[in-house]
Amino acid sequence: MSGEHKGGLEDVVVSTSDICLIDGNEGRLVYRGYDVDELVEHSSFEEVVYLLWHGGLPTRKELVAHTRALASTANRRLPPKLLAILRALPRKTTPMEVLRTGVSALSAFDPDAADNSRDATLRKSIRLTAQLPTLVAAWERIRRGKTPVAPDPRLGLAANFLAMMRGARPSPLAVKTFDVGLILHADHEFNASTFAARVTAATLSDVHSAITS
Repeated sequence: MSGEHKGGLEDVVVSTSDICLIDGNEGRLVYRGYDVDELVEHSSFEEVVYLLWHGGLPTRKELVAHTRALASTANRRLPPKLLAILRALPRKTTPMEVLRTGVSALSAFDPDAADNSRDATLRKSIRLTAQLPTLVAAWERIRRGKTPVAPDPRLGLAANFLAMMRGARPSPLAVKTFDVGLILHADHEFNASTFAARVTAATLSDVHSAITS
């Protein structure tokens, strides 16, 4: 064992990632073996989420089921009591602070909160991916003195988020631009937040706790 002591995690190799590869020298970002340029051109954020979670691209049937689950009103809507919590927060509260608080609160309302099986964790992950855009958009409107806009199950994740933020359907260009942004930020290899989440998950804690780590 080396006697060298390092402060922090700089230059410390913890593990490797099979999910994402970043090659800064070549300017490449790869998810599960797929270059992000190809995914941006041919896929949606929903399809990329499936790829990251399951290790491969979905069939047409799998993609339809996955997209419907992420779009359903039951998965996207926020509990009324959570909206009451948002309305009680100081207007100066930042979106990231609201996100952290909201995820913790959502765990209290989740029907699978105490079940950490693989299937339950996937259901919770689907709900969180569907709910977090609703949470962020609701807070943006609340802090501006506006009424939150209900999610629209007819719209994809990118379009629905922009519609909830603005109170009107976005243009196709705006939707595509935001969808590309979501894909590019879907995973960034083994950064600090990923490390923190994996440490929490390794203690056999739940997915909500891992996300707020």
